[in-house]
Amino acid sequence: MKTGIIGLPQVGKTSLFKILTKAKVEDRGYSREAHIGVARVPDERLDKLSALYSPKKTTYATVDYVDVAAIGQEALKETNFLTSLRNNDALIHVLRAFEDDSIPHVGAIDPLRDIKNVEFDLMVSDLTQIEKRLERVEKDLKKGRTGELEREQALLIRSKEALEQEQPLRELEMSADEKKLIKGFMFLSQKPILYALNIGESTSLGDDLEAAVAKYKLEEVSSRPNAGATAICGKVEAELAEMDDAEAADFLSSYGLKDSGLTRLIRKSYELLGLISFFTAGEDECRAWTIPAGSKAPQGAGAIHSDLEHHFIRAETIRWDALLDAGSEANARSRGTLRLEGKEYIVQDGDVMHIRHSG
Repeated sequence: MKTGIIGLPQVGKTSLFKILTKAKVEDRGYSREAHIGVARVPDERLDKLSALYSPKKTTYATVDYVDVAAIGQEALKETNFLTSLRNNDALIHVLRAFEDDSIPHVGAIDPLRDIKNVEFDLMVSDLTQIEKRLERVEKDLKKGRTGELEREQALLIRSKEALEQEQPLRELEMSADEKKLIKGFMFLSQKPILYALNIGESTSLGDDLEAAVAKYKLEEVSSRPNAGATAICGKVEAELAEMDDAEAADFLSSYGLKDSGLTRLIRKSYELLGLISFFTAGEDECRAWTIPAGSKAPQGAGAIHSDLEHHFIRAETIRWDALLDAGSEANARSRGTLRLEGKEYIVQDGDVMHIRHSG
């Protein structure tokens, strides 16, 4: 799963990418080449399971991030730029909400205006793509009508009408079959989006981060389908990235914070992709596994290894906190909180599972 980091020039998105992924990247200058990196998903539940088992290895879930060059109408006409943008499952739109005379900025600081401008560019790109495809479909329908072509035409017309009314495609209701029908187009305005306000440093940073979404009037846009918002302070996150865990905890508490903005951002982007984590735990390894929300137990087993899905029999399952409370699997089993689940069981976020299989 990939999440693209987008934004206008001078908003701090490449700096955010570097902090998120700890990637060493050169200034791209005039190049539009995308930077790709991986970030660990912080998970206190996994930390506690590791403390219980003292495993040889602890493996966290990860999210792939792609730092795309500064967005704009001209960039969206370039094939390489469009490809690097379309190949993402979701987008984080970094918005400048900090004042700094040393970093140039055109016009007043206005995140809501920037959201509307970038969203408009994404929708225009999608509209151009749809109009070209509709021309092709109409020609094909003249040669011979098929049910699939007619369904595609109807969906493209509905999508075109939404875009012409400046409604991004992520807000358009579609059935699973309809989503599958146009999946290959990878429409930009259809991707889930997280707005990340990059605010300035202050003595009341904890309160300022909490209040940022309301302050910049992002409640309405972030409450729409497949959208969300959070706030970070890039300057503080850069300082935190240089500290060890103990120093970072003290630094955060001095601002009245428990988690860094970066931690919240990673979790939010993970949620935005519609993902959950379940765990496997033992003396060799405690590990978080990533699956789509709503997955059944065999699909969860398949995330570990495809053979486990094919030969799935049952899953020994317990909530992570119930396991901690019991202190061991043996105690949990005697309490009846460790249970056997079958093929129809929907895996829950935070489940600890052992897969029984016939392979």
